[in-house]
Amino acid sequence: MTRPNRIPLFPLDVVLFPTMPLPLHVFEPRYKVMIGRCIEEPIEFGIVLATKEAVASVGCTARIVRKVKDYSDGRMDILTEGSSIFRLTEILDEREYHEGVIEYLEDEASPPDPHRETKLLELFECCHLLLFGTNWEDAARGDTVNLAYRMASRLPIDLQDRQALLEMRSEKDRREFLERWMADFKPKFTQRQQARQRAGSNGHGGD
Repeated sequence: MTRPNRIPLFPLDVVLFPTMPLPLHVFEPRYKVMIGRCIEEPIEFGIVLATKEAVASVGCTARIVRKVKDYSDGRMDILTEGSSIFRLTEILDEREYHEGVIEYLEDEASPPDPHRETKLLELFECCHLLLFGTNWEDAARGDTVNLAYRMASRLPIDLQDRQALLEMRSEKDRREFLERWMADFKPKFTQRQQARQRAGSNGHGGD
């Protein structure tokens, strides 16, 4: 199936990764029109990180999984999922909402490294347990191509680093980035948790 090189755009203060679920509350009139079109045709739309300074040139298409709720005034709640990475080459202003001319980006091939992957999974499981108090339940555990994206979507990585991760064109590079990030995050988070526990038990201490 040919993917369109002109798609609707939804600029947000969010970095969407492939396979990442993203619920959206759609309330602006132009985006209600846009989402209505995407449901009817059906087509994917592009999510790009938009800040006060700029709109990112690399984004991810979003596939509408289902409409969760309709409101009487036309607002809606939808569930989307990240699909394909793209580079934005031109922004078009010909409809109520913006569209983008895009080119899809593919990953460079990287050889598998089962030993390194096992270490990464162990580190992530530890961070996930610290963050959420539960083990990671990954329905797509056999999908090693998008492993780094699935991990990153669960971690409190700031927007700048998330965008950098999205722009990496090698799964190997993304995993190395996450390994460094988690190795730095884990002791800091553990220290904060221990400080909170001490503060709760004796009324003293802090972060």
